[in-house]
Amino acid sequence: MRKWFFKWRGALMVPLAIIILLLGKPTPASFFAGIAVALLGEALRIWGVGYAGKTTRGEEVKAPCLVTAGPFAHVRNPLYLGNAITGLGFTVMACGAAPPFVVALLMILFLLFYVTVYGTIIPLEEEFLRETFGDPYSEYCSHVPRIVPRLSPYEKKQGTFSWMPIKSGESETLVLFALFSLIMLGKVPQWGGVLLQRIFPS
Repeated sequence: MRKWFFKWRGALMVPLAIIILLLGKPTPASFFAGIAVALLGEALRIWGVGYAGKTTRGEEVKAPCLVTAGPFAHVRNPLYLGNAITGLGFTVMACGAAPPFVVALLMILFLLFYVTVYGTIIPLEEEFLRETFGDPYSEYCSHVPRIVPRLSPYEKKQGTFSWMPIKSGESETLVLFALFSLIMLGKVPQWGGVLLQRIFPS
């Protein structure tokens, strides 16, 4: 079951995205607040991919080496944390003019989806990494938190940053990010008509 969750971890978030798009009622204020949070999450994800490499998009748990530099020096799961921050940003964006019960529903669903998916696959990854790298990984875990980042970086840094895995593997993520943002922007009452005229001029 854990391997199934890992394989379909991206697709499992699609229902949440659809619900946010359908129920979301962004306002200018919620859009700007949400996009700021979402961009922070995406920046963290890109930083992490630059160190972790293309294996982050695989359907099976793999790790050619133990990476403890960059964002991994502060938190053990920077990509998942980045994804969660991005998801929170879009949820905040959607809550602008939504009724209180819809806001509560969206926040509950956001927590439910992310806790269920990442709460399932993170232990699977940690088990693999502990079996693969042994004591160095155990020592790393004893100093670096799983989700809440430490302020000072882990001293024993290993790994280097590269733009190559970002260029080759993150284009789809960035396109989806931009598309989701445009759809939400189009739902802002004050801007929706203007956006449509820009995209489909008469």
